Amino acid sequence: MNLPDPQAIANAWMSQMSDPSQWQSWFNLAPSTEANPLAAMMQEVGASVKPEAMETLKNQYLQDFGQLWQDVLAGKAPSVSDRRFTSPAWQGNPMSTFNAASYLLNARFLNAMVDTVETTPQQKQKIRFAVQQIIDAMSPANFLATNPEAQQKLIETKGESLTKGLANMLADMNKGHISLSDESAFEVGRNLATTPGSVVFENELFQLIQYAPLTPTVHQRPLLMVPPCINKFYILDLQPENSLVRYAVEQGNTVFLISWRNPDKSMTGTSWDDYVQDGVIEAINVTQEISGQQQLNMLGFCVGGTLVSTALAVLAARDQHPAASLTLLTTFLDFADTGVLSVFVDETQVALREQQFRDGGLMPGRDLASTFSSLRPNDLVWNYVQSNYLKGNEPPAFDLLYWNSDSTNLPGPMFCWYLRNTYLENKLKTGKLKVAGEAVDLTAIQAPVFIYGSREDHIVPWTSAFESINILNPGKAKANRFVLGASGHIAGVINSAAKNKRSYWVNDAVPARGSKRQDAEQWLAGATEVPGSWWPQWADFLATHGGKDVKAKAKPGNARYQPIEAAPGRYVKAKAD
Repeated sequence: MNLPDPQAIANAWMSQMSDPSQWQSWFNLAPSTEANPLAAMMQEVGASVKPEAMETLKNQYLQDFGQLWQDVLAGKAPSVSDRRFTSPAWQGNPMSTFNAASYLLNARFLNAMVDTVETTPQQKQKIRFAVQQIIDAMSPANFLATNPEAQQKLIETKGESLTKGLANMLADMNKGHISLSDESAFEVGRNLATTPGSVVFENELFQLIQYAPLTPTVHQRPLLMVPPCINKFYILDLQPENSLVRYAVEQGNTVFLISWRNPDKSMTGTSWDDYVQDGVIEAINVTQEISGQQQLNMLGFCVGGTLVSTALAVLAARDQHPAASLTLLTTFLDFADTGVLSVFVDETQVALREQQFRDGGLMPGRDLASTFSSLRPNDLVWNYVQSNYLKGNEPPAFDLLYWNSDSTNLPGPMFCWYLRNTYLENKLKTGKLKVAGEAVDLTAIQAPVFIYGSREDHIVPWTSAFESINILNPGKAKANRFVLGASGHIAGVINSAAKNKRSYWVNDAVPARGSKRQDAEQWLAGATEVPGSWWPQWADFLATHGGKDVKAKAKPGNARYQPIEAAPGRYVKAKAD
């Protein structure tokens, strides 16, 4: 199903916001028109609704809108609690308050219409997602003509805010993305990714960074970190006070980390097998040789967790078991429930991508960034349209949002393999896949696991992250550990122990096997909420599996692997085309 273009229906939406008679076509689900994209979507997927349900909705809508209009005529201000419309500029202007209230009413009934649709759960989720995109795009806060805050600033600045807003918009058009942060405030290697270290190995896929010790003694077994290749690694090493890398080094770990190359035209044929064999497995081999340890603690974040788990399964098929422990942060191994991301993945869309990349190519980073921004459009798109363009503000300096805009490409063949075999067909956990010439059996990974999920994660639902407990290290469940953190996919992970914000949930009891959701919900029902960062829990887990303490080595690398350049290295600084 194609998602509608919100701008194509903007004019119709704006006229309907304050005129209930214009909604007749929506409730009748008339043939596809620009004014009725819901009908178009339903027509495309063959969905239907019960006429009596739609008639009930229509009557309720007209009743509620009539009451809203009567209140306005009587001088009674509508109650608007949505944070987009709570400023004095909105609350003090009767017409603006009415526009906001009618918009919220229309939005509520649009979502109610979706609830009446009779179709498959996946198609219904796609319709709901597309309708929500329209709703968010058509907020009166997004238009100068209906945003009293922007109008007020226009008057106060004598037009300067509009001039600055247009300049901001043109600058962003040249950059190819909306500015979420003051990008001049940050530079990788200057005030981001500053944990001291050296690049000790590189190939066409990645650089391997070895970080300098910050303690006189270290755990005997090093820690190898595998970040996602869909983003740049420095989300794990932002600034010293919120760097997971630095924290791990401060806890006495010798940390090695993969810095993935930002793919260019030379990598258009690179496959998932290459990322596993020439990426993760090669990094394991080099780390073993430099450290002199055959067993390593390993960590994978998001897609990096899927990669490192696949690599360990490939090595297990070769009768090699290099992991003393495995940490997975917000990672899919079971793709049965991929949450809202499933709206982008079906047979038609994957087949189109496979056709697009049949001879190789690159998936542009800007397209990937747009997809992820669409999952939270009010926070990552419209908030900045209002602030940067309508009001002429400059975005504040925010390291995490700077990283969010620093996108990476992906090789087309690797991207297509990943979509089909994981998101679409969920083959990774079945034992039916071959990677790097070996059958992938995740149950063959013989290492205790620390699994982290974020409770509000919109990319990896925490219940899906939890399911890895039932896949890895079978028969030794008591050695595994699951921790659930507050907040989302990124903010939940980067919950600095120094700032000690938010909270997390722990439960050492192993739930009885049932359905995935029952297991996860059973675990949560018996869990205890603990204030602060989950990082110390993870540090204790690493120390348990780190071996004895030994004197820290002063020099990075060894005779074979000499330092190439200082961390963070040049790969992470390359920009996506």
